[in-house]
Amino acid sequence: MDSLRRLDSELRAATDSGRVPGVVAVAGDRGGTFYEAAFGTRSLDGGAAMTMDTVFWLASMTKPITSVAALQLVEQGKLELDAPIAGVLPQLAAPQVLEGWDEAGAPRLRPARRPITLRMLLTHTAGFGYGMWDRDILRYMTERDIPGPISCLNVALTVPLLHDPGDRWRYGINIDFVGKAVEAASGQDLESYVRAHVIGPLGMADTGFKLGPGQRARLVSMHARTPEGAVPIEFEVPQVPEFHMGGGGMYGTAPDYLRFARAILRGGELDGARILSPATVAMMGQNQIGDLDVQTLRAVETDVTNDANFYPGMVQKWGLGFLLNTERDPHGRSPNSLAWAGLGNTYFWIDPTEGVAGVVLTQVFPFADPEALNCLWALERGVYGRG
Repeated sequence: MDSLRRLDSELRAATDSGRVPGVVAVAGDRGGTFYEAAFGTRSLDGGAAMTMDTVFWLASMTKPITSVAALQLVEQGKLELDAPIAGVLPQLAAPQVLEGWDEAGAPRLRPARRPITLRMLLTHTAGFGYGMWDRDILRYMTERDIPGPISCLNVALTVPLLHDPGDRWRYGINIDFVGKAVEAASGQDLESYVRAHVIGPLGMADTGFKLGPGQRARLVSMHARTPEGAVPIEFEVPQVPEFHMGGGGMYGTAPDYLRFARAILRGGELDGARILSPATVAMMGQNQIGDLDVQTLRAVETDVTNDANFYPGMVQKWGLGFLLNTERDPHGRSPNSLAWAGLGNTYFWIDPTEGVAGVVLTQVFPFADPEALNCLWALERGVYGRG
């Protein structure tokens, strides 16, 4: 396929020039994998070459996996989408909304007007935010010495809401609470539950919250953009956490994640392993936020993230775990494709209409890196024959 051959040239040029330290890209359909490529190195300070089994921090690409775990428990009647989540997470029984700051600089808090539900957590409408995209929550955390969720410390989740539950879409720590709900309802820690019921059945042997010796030997270095170019930096999610970060704690490989994407593409089943019913998978890909819209993520901590909007000028919705585009995007994916990404510039999409899915993994800060996104768009154009 000419478009895929051109894709090889584009990805190789991106790494040969140093614009991207390294990249692994895969694509598949309901029947299997039809594209695999790895270019560049695991580290710009002389690391080994990228390979298909190179291990990346998946960051928020963890969220759909945690969402699937929760929806399994909904199917089993152990969790409910629209009941107050305080029934399983008492720490969310009396949420407070941050309304601003008084003249003395103290936060003005009031009780939330309605309870938080699992559906709100899964759709990012509960009111929680991330400091990297919201100055008020970053100020609250800084003044109280509350670490970010990547610390995997329970105190990281002791923050107020930024609006009443259900009032708007706002991206935040919601799926970390979903992970805790999975633990409460199942009686297992999140790592054990997900391994037994999601990644294990799907044969995702190199994916998980904890790095084994074999995975660590194939781990990519995180890089950071500087005026002189990308440089390797020290980075690792805590391996002995107080809580497994359901919103962003997993590591894995591109072929593994494509197996997850293909299971969603196939209505919740892959190679005889069923992880969800077709009806539940269909719900995941349907607008669950009504008249609310997904908004641009405006960078506050610019060393960690750029502004992020994957479909500028397009109305965007959220399903149960995924971003949904409402129009065909310029690179080919169909309306109502499912997608999301990870902070270290990892990306995927699932297009049920055309029956294809793609995964692009790089490892560089800040998020929404233009060069990494160019690799994603190149894969997409190649898959849809637009390259």
